[in-house]
Amino acid sequence: MRLTQPFPSRTRIGGLARLAARVLAALCIAAPALVAAQQAFPGASWSTPATAGQPNGWSAEKLKLADDYADWARSDAYLVIHRGVLVHAYGDIRRPMNLASVRKSVLSVLFGIQVDRGAIDLNQTLATLDITDKGGLSEVERTATVRQLLQSRSGVYHEAAYETPDAKKRRPERGSHAPGTWWYYNNWDFNTLGAIFQRRAGKNVFQALKSDLAEPLQFEDFRYAQDTKFEYERVSDHPAYLMYLSARDLARVGLLVSRDGQWNGRQIVSTAWLRDSTKSYSAVSGGNGYGYMWWVPYTSFAAWRPASNPLVLADGTGGQFMLVDRTRDIVVVHRVDNSRLWYKRNAVDVGQFNVLAARILAAAPDEKQAAGPAR
Repeated sequence: MRLTQPFPSRTRIGGLARLAARVLAALCIAAPALVAAQQAFPGASWSTPATAGQPNGWSAEKLKLADDYADWARSDAYLVIHRGVLVHAYGDIRRPMNLASVRKSVLSVLFGIQVDRGAIDLNQTLATLDITDKGGLSEVERTATVRQLLQSRSGVYHEAAYETPDAKKRRPERGSHAPGTWWYYNNWDFNTLGAIFQRRAGKNVFQALKSDLAEPLQFEDFRYAQDTKFEYERVSDHPAYLMYLSARDLARVGLLVSRDGQWNGRQIVSTAWLRDSTKSYSAVSGGNGYGYMWWVPYTSFAAWRPASNPLVLADGTGGQFMLVDRTRDIVVVHRVDNSRLWYKRNAVDVGQFNVLAARILAAAPDEKQAAGPAR
């Protein structure tokens, strides 16, 4: 006896079609998670090619040339992450060191998390947020928006904490440029963003660093009490927020950026924010660009031949660098120990880091091998 019809009925066809549509929709939703599951992420410690069971493909001989250059430049540490795996390390990658201005790029990620949560509106002005400073701000200055501060285009040229002597010399006159009309690398903008963050997020930058990055990304070396410090100066009400991170912990932030904000199946910060924040809004020296506290090196690092997804760079004085190549899924972190009194003699500038980065890339697998998983 045949228990099934030779051909399904129209009713059954409709039911099967609806079922197939639901299955297809579920697969489409699950596809990003399936791709993410194929990507490596560090757990309590970084995997190496040997422990991850992955082929390396990197040239040990050419990486030795990169190490030789780091020796000459007096680098203290650098490391290379490829596809979520630690493929090369030089120096002490475990020691927390002052990030200098790399802190600003870390704050950009923390801002994105709060924007995603609806706590911060980039279009709010200093006036609506009731933000001022010693001696007050002009009515025009108070029209600057949070977005313009992130872009370093506020037009507020108030004295700021933690400014370098060179920055103090180059600071424009108060009122010389209206908000949004001029780019100037402005510590007042960056420090004031810390105050805005605390007011809108309900926690300060360091508390957010701990809860929103250090814990979910499983920083290995971060010590909250020792590795965070507000730097106050009499000239301003808004302190600088100093962060001390090791090279291998900073690399976790870089991998988060490389992976469009996703971490081991969890969206820490939205892809939309990272795309917006690492897009250039200003043409700066050398034909490069500046986003939301990230540098966009269009012309620097020519050896890397950035494709449709440009490189992004976090840059701190004295030799603190983090280069993120999302196309190849490579993160390079470079550190100089700026706690030493004589560290400026060992400072590595961006040109020297460019040379080191070129040597690192020369050691990488070929383009097809180096391309990361499909996004």
